[in-house]
Amino acid sequence: MDRYILNPDSDFVKSAALVTLFGTPLAFILGIVGLVEISRSGGRRTGRGFAAIGTSVPLALVLVMTYAPSIGRPTPVPRMTCGVNLAGIGKAMLIYANDYDDKLPVAGGRGTVWGPGLADWRSERRAVAFGLDPNGSGGQATISSSLYLLVRYIEVPTKSFVCSKDRGIRDFDPTKYRIDGKRLTDVWDFGPNPAKHCSYAYHQPYGPHGLTTSHPPGLVVAADHNPWIDGPKWKADDFAAFRPVAGSAAIGDETGLGNAKAHRRDGQNVLFLDSHVEFMRRPFRDIENDNIYTAWDGDDKARGRAPTPYDSQPADPSDSLLLNDPPVKR
Repeated sequence: MDRYILNPDSDFVKSAALVTLFGTPLAFILGIVGLVEISRSGGRRTGRGFAAIGTSVPLALVLVMTYAPSIGRPTPVPRMTCGVNLAGIGKAMLIYANDYDDKLPVAGGRGTVWGPGLADWRSERRAVAFGLDPNGSGGQATISSSLYLLVRYIEVPTKSFVCSKDRGIRDFDPTKYRIDGKRLTDVWDFGPNPAKHCSYAYHQPYGPHGLTTSHPPGLVVAADHNPWIDGPKWKADDFAAFRPVAGSAAIGDETGLGNAKAHRRDGQNVLFLDSHVEFMRRPFRDIENDNIYTAWDGDDKARGRAPTPYDSQPADPSDSLLLNDPPVKR
């Protein structure tokens, strides 16, 4: 069950309160009418019909009032599909880590940095693909190329990296990039502009605070697209307008600005290190109110610092920082 449903600000709780306010007099009236009719009938009536009406009408009111505000919001089916995709990616990560010294997918080599593209994503050789030095270090890689290792080595379908509600994202097909004869497992990234083929943000894999399976299971690994990094069909909002209020009841327009755009700011699917997925209605975790899309800014963890493509790093090993590659400008 969604934990938010019992929040005092949720549609369900508000609807239940209104039904209690207006439904109680209705139930009282129906009860009196039922008693009168039963006494007049000489035992021919039992009152079951009035009891059924008295229980079903308030229940129907709860359902209608709960779901009426959801008209115009994203349906749960795409949201669930995106969450299922993310869960599958999480399980593939654990399989990958089991084969690679408990490390989650990290593309390139030692000291590889985040950059706007690979040297040659179509190359047969890893060193050439990432521009590595002769000793296997250096070079640059995209965030998505680390996720693409799951396609290359675990054979995760590329469509699993596409959330249908993420505008401008489509399934990766290498044949559309004039590389006929190559399979998905022969290349190193989702094409020359991977932002068009990967919906999910991934914890910064390049730098001193990459994740391994030995980290606490409650750390966040991946989620829907970071709202502060441009997408293929939309621009990130002004971070200066983001003034969240930390805490369990922090649901509203200001806090919602920090949620993923794919689900109309209702929240985001979030993958944890133990491979379970939750739909979080706020961009920060319960642990220390850590915003999953920004790095800590001193003691400010709920808002943090706006991510800077190719530069941002987590402030601490326990600081979740989920990033996407921005679209490549041609």
